[in-house]
Amino acid sequence: MSSSDDDYDIAVVGGGPAGLTTALYGTRLGHDTVLVDRGGGRAAMMADTHNVIGVTEETSGNEFLATGREQVESYGGTFERGFVTDVERTDDDRFRLAVDDDELLADRVVLATGFSDERPDPPLPRTGKGLHYCLHCDAYMFVDEPVYVMGHGEAAAHVAMIMLNVTDEVDLLTRGAEPTWSDETAAQLEAHPIDVVREDIVGVENDPDSGWLDALEFEDGTTREYRGGFPMYGSDYNTGLAKGLGCDLTEGGEIDVDDHGHTSVDGVYAVGDVTPGHNQVPVAMGQGAKAGLAIHKEIREFPRSKESIAREGPVDPAEVPAITPELAATAVTHEGHAGGPRAETDAETVAKTPRADDD
Repeated sequence: MSSSDDDYDIAVVGGGPAGLTTALYGTRLGHDTVLVDRGGGRAAMMADTHNVIGVTEETSGNEFLATGREQVESYGGTFERGFVTDVERTDDDRFRLAVDDDELLADRVVLATGFSDERPDPPLPRTGKGLHYCLHCDAYMFVDEPVYVMGHGEAAAHVAMIMLNVTDEVDLLTRGAEPTWSDETAAQLEAHPIDVVREDIVGVENDPDSGWLDALEFEDGTTREYRGGFPMYGSDYNTGLAKGLGCDLTEGGEIDVDDHGHTSVDGVYAVGDVTPGHNQVPVAMGQGAKAGLAIHKEIREFPRSKESIAREGPVDPAEVPAITPELAATAVTHEGHAGGPRAETDAETVAKTPRADDD
C-alpha cells in the first residue's frame, strides 16, 4: 500500500467516463488512487448526455464529468488537474509519471487518454448545434429531419447509408474532394436514395434564436436545408504515453487490449476511446469497471496465496484490514457506508415508522 502524498497504488491518466469509472472502482475497493486529467476531451464537448441510463438529456458533458470527479473524491480518491508528459518504469518495477512540473509514483497505470476527432475545414456549423461526431449518440436527434454526412471516404459513405434508418433526407458532402470509397461501396451507394454533393461549402445559415443549423451554402450558389450532420474525417488517438511504454497498437492506431484492459506491458492498462470498440459513454464506463476489478484482483492483499502462506506463515491479525487508514476513515463517514450518516437516518426512520400492530 502507498504511504506518501505522491505514491499510489493506481494512477489513471484521463478523466473521461472510462478513467473516472476505473478510479471509482479502484478507490472503493480500497486502493490509493489518483486521477490526473488535463481537462477537455470528447465527453466534455457533449451539450447533452444521450444513451446513459439514469442520466437525463439535459445533463451536459461537463456536468456529467464534474459529478464523476466529485464521486471519486468523496470516496477518498485524489483528483489532479494536470498534463502527464511521460510515464516510465522504475528500477523497482513501478511507474513514475511526470505531471507538468511534478512527479507521481504508482504500482499500476491506466491510460484513458481518448482521441480527438479530425475536424473539417471551415466554414462549419456550431459543434453540438449542427456539427456532431457520434452517430449512435445523435442520430435520434435527426429523425425525419434533413441531414448531411461530410467526407469522401468509406466511413462517410456508410454513415450516409446508415442515416437512412432514421430519415429520408440524406446528402453526402465531399466538399470538392474526389471520393476515395471503393467501387463496391460506390455501387452500394448508388442503390440508396442519397444525393452526393461535390461542391464545397461557402457559408452557414443558423437559426437566429436557437443557434441551430438551418442551411449550408455551396460554391455553385445553391442552398440546402439541414438540421445537422456528421463529419467523417477520422480520429487522432492519444497514444504517445502508450508508445513510450512499449504498448502494442492495433492496425487502426488504438492501444491493443484484452477484455479487461490489459495492454502488452505488465502493469499498464488502457480503457475508453483510445482502445478498439464502440465510442460510447456506457461502453467506456464498462471498460473502466472491468479494468478496476482486474487491477483489484492483481494487487489486493488477501487472500494470500498458498505459496505465500507456506513461505511467510499465516496472516497476522495485525495485518488486517488491508485498506489504508486514510481510506478507511473516509469510508466509515461516507453516506454509502453501512454505519454512515445515511444508515443512521434510515435507522431513525425505521424506528419511527409504526408497525401494523402498533394501533
